Amino acid sequence: MNKLLIFTFILVILITPTICLGEWEPPSEVTHEQIVEISQEILAMLDIPIEVHEDIFRIPVLGMDWDIGGMVYQPKDPSQIPTLPDGKKIGIFLLHGGAADHRFMNNAARLLAGKFGFKVVAMTYPGRLYLLNPSRNWPGDTIKSDGSVRTPIWNKDKLITRDQYEVVEDKSMLPKYGTKILACAKEGTEFYNRLAAYPMAFEEAGKAMMQRHFPPVEYSIYIHGHSTGGPFAFMLTQRVENILGVVGMETSPFGYIYRSQGRPSGNPYGKTQGELPFSCLGVGNWRTVAVYAGPEALMQEGGKALMRLPMLMEEVYERWDKVKTYPYFRAENSVHFGGTRELARAAQATAKRLDFSSEKTQELIKYYVGYSRELSGSDVKPVPPVILGIVAASADHQYEAYRRITLPMFAGMNPPPKVRLVAFKAGTHGYTSAEPDLPMGPFPAAAKLWYDAIMNGYYRNTPVFD
Repeated sequence: MNKLLIFTFILVILITPTICLGEWEPPSEVTHEQIVEISQEILAMLDIPIEVHEDIFRIPVLGMDWDIGGMVYQPKDPSQIPTLPDGKKIGIFLLHGGAADHRFMNNAARLLAGKFGFKVVAMTYPGRLYLLNPSRNWPGDTIKSDGSVRTPIWNKDKLITRDQYEVVEDKSMLPKYGTKILACAKEGTEFYNRLAAYPMAFEEAGKAMMQRHFPPVEYSIYIHGHSTGGPFAFMLTQRVENILGVVGMETSPFGYIYRSQGRPSGNPYGKTQGELPFSCLGVGNWRTVAVYAGPEALMQEGGKALMRLPMLMEEVYERWDKVKTYPYFRAENSVHFGGTRELARAAQATAKRLDFSSEKTQELIKYYVGYSRELSGSDVKPVPPVILGIVAASADHQYEAYRRITLPMFAGMNPPPKVRLVAFKAGTHGYTSAEPDLPMGPFPAAAKLWYDAIMNGYYRNTPVFD
């Protein structure tokens, strides 16, 4: 009997550190079979009744008013929102990718709220929401027959007019993007001033949205940015006190890391979208769809995909007809691609408009350039723990690039955050897209991983069982 007690005591000592210190670890890989099994289990779970509403509000930033929008998803019974040992509720903040608005995150948000009970906020980038129609569908095409193009609605009372910009064709990155259509703002116009102030408007929008729905005294936040949303999500982690971590899936890292990680543009001079002038808005079209369709076909089908090139081209055009009700314009390149030169120029333009002193101008430039990378210093919140999920067929998020470039660059931070890479052996960049046996792609399996990480203490620096 004494030997049994001693053995039990030793066993408890051996397992206690793992339990008490919350040393849960995500898998490095989730196989296709596991993704199918997990997805079936999650989708079969009983739905938690949820309520959904849109939140539209206006904030002042750098001397201009900005209309901000997003969707809020939460259980009808707030007591069903899971809490952590410290008593705070769990909030998930979602940022969509570079072509969309918050509607792209609808299926993911409904699953997170309806299956796990999280309160979820999906925010649209400033200017991306079509505020002139409740459907939020952008009308017509992005490029008009009269020579005008689709432009952001940063303030529904101050629309951008055709006389404020020139349309330019940029062929400097043909192999990767094809001919890029740019709307380049004329200096001194509303369009120019908005583009110059946009990085800070994005920061303040995210902070305001989280303050409205996830106050620090009540919520802990886990932030996710899809693709282009990733660098903005990482930027916000150090500027919002109650963000505890990044729940990633096809999430681009800080801009300077993504600049190194991304696949080559094919330009012999190595130009990236980060070098495009801050004052030029990228306007999407069918080429934006093709940027992903080609690499994904290659990864899923191999070289034989070229044998059906006419069919693939038709698929691109058909897809474009379906998705062009999304915004499909970009003002985020400087942050997304770590374009410090253009961030500095945007800050200078804003400082000039606001008649800043030389000293205050330099402060603003430093602040803008800081959007491209992590902040450091004894008085700065460190980058919190991160999970980076990548899918099987992604043009810009490839395992080898993460292993060689991305993870070492995170490890070089001071202090280095806890970062884990999880390879999902299914899916494309649009991770909720249906596949055989996967009606929501690999996302349900990713959501289960996020849930397990949150509830098992991966993001906490204190014991799970206090």
